[in-house]
Amino acid sequence: MGFSKWIGATIGWSFGGPIGAIIGMALGSVLDSSTKGGTVYTQSQTATRSGDFEVSLLVLASIVIKADGKQDQRELDFVRAQFVQMYGKERANKAFRLFKEISKQPHISTRQVCLQIRQMMDHASRLQLLHFLFGIAKADGHVADAEINVIGLIASYLGVNARDFESIKAMFYKSGESAYKILEIDSNATPTEIKKAYRKMAKKYHPDKVLHLGKEHQKGAEEKFRKVQEAYEHLQKEKQF
Repeated sequence: MGFSKWIGATIGWSFGGPIGAIIGMALGSVLDSSTKGGTVYTQSQTATRSGDFEVSLLVLASIVIKADGKQDQRELDFVRAQFVQMYGKERANKAFRLFKEISKQPHISTRQVCLQIRQMMDHASRLQLLHFLFGIAKADGHVADAEINVIGLIASYLGVNARDFESIKAMFYKSGESAYKILEIDSNATPTEIKKAYRKMAKKYHPDKVLHLGKEHQKGAEEKFRKVQEAYEHLQKEKQF
């Protein structure tokens, strides 16, 4: 499948608005000969496709990677490896090709991009986006404050509250209170409150919440779900209940 046909077949709502403009600029550098006839793709559906999620990841990843003023090869390798794992080598090659072109664009409005995603994408999928972005920030072994700050800014624009943000962040950056933060409770929580929080978070992060994104995104969802289980088991041992 040619590059342009891949784009047309997988992208729905993200082919319009601010994200569509960014894609359009990037495509000007990478479109193959199949678009020379003037093909224009129009999408009327509003449901988030796997491709919409994919492009959203690409745009937001480019913002995070440039947050500390440099592009570390380990971060780029992480993005590529994740895409190979999710989509297979052929599709990942196309996605990474687009990603490199997006990353070259000097002016991307984080706010406009995030507001489009917030309007069109459900909450569970937006949480999955943040999970991926934190993985990128940690990929080079050093987490710059600028990277954390920009992910926090992205979260706020996406309509993700502070507790959800800290919950996902705690899955990547361990501290004495990580388990509590993952379950979104205070350190003085009782066993009853911990059990209640576990049930709530297990439901929030259940992989079925993002089934509509396709099986390629289930691994990341399963990882979040596993972290919730690990946090609960840790507190069971700590509180001895």
